[in-house]
Amino acid sequence: MSWENAVLTTERHHVLLLAGTFEARQLAKQLADTFPNLRLTASFAGVVRDLPDLGVATRIGGFGGVDGLVGYATTERVSLIVDATHPFAAQMSWNVAQAAEILGVPLVRLERPEWRQEGEDQWTHVSSITDATSELPTGARAFLAVGRKEIGAFYGRADIYGLARMIEPPTEPLPTHWDLILSRPPLEVADECDHFRKHRITHVVTKNSGGTRAFAKLEAARRLSLPIIMIDRPRLPAADTAVTTDKIVKYLTRFLNIENS
Repeated sequence: MSWENAVLTTERHHVLLLAGTFEARQLAKQLADTFPNLRLTASFAGVVRDLPDLGVATRIGGFGGVDGLVGYATTERVSLIVDATHPFAAQMSWNVAQAAEILGVPLVRLERPEWRQEGEDQWTHVSSITDATSELPTGARAFLAVGRKEIGAFYGRADIYGLARMIEPPTEPLPTHWDLILSRPPLEVADECDHFRKHRITHVVTKNSGGTRAFAKLEAARRLSLPIIMIDRPRLPAADTAVTTDKIVKYLTRFLNIENS
């Protein structure tokens, strides 16, 4: 269902915000501040345990596929869904698109712009984690910014060194000759350069997550002339999209039929 066919009011409707990104946390606050009478629920998959308090109703955990999402939205009378999940959470985006179609409720996706190669950047584009593991040459010293769920794909490369960074440790320990950094973005470019120099990094492997908070590693690679293996985004279903949280608020202002003061 398109936005053009949805005119909502805060008194009668329930917005489900599928969270999981920094922008989603910003958006939750903006929506709560802008529409104080709106029923708003933020939903986290629960992959990361250290979740912020958004100051709005929150649920944690999966829905159980399309059927589970349809059941939840029906029971909770969800009128509109905002998909603000990570760009690589493709399965969730496909599930919510199918659920929204079944439910007949409008869906909008917050889709931060991709990173773009510039100037003399040395990027090799790959379509999957598996392809990224194959691209690293023997003897590479790789900075791996791929997340704790995918890091295990590189464990079979006994011929490389890995410096892995993630928010929480992986379920299986890293190879003994690797190193782990636990931190959240953003970091300063100078700090990234220091990490790369200290660990004698020769390659950077990252997903094209976009946004500004994790961009420092790309700028550091640019300054140090390091090649980047860039994992391209998965294909997502067609949906109305917005590239900033402000645009989502404007959409809701229009389609909730409210005048901003």
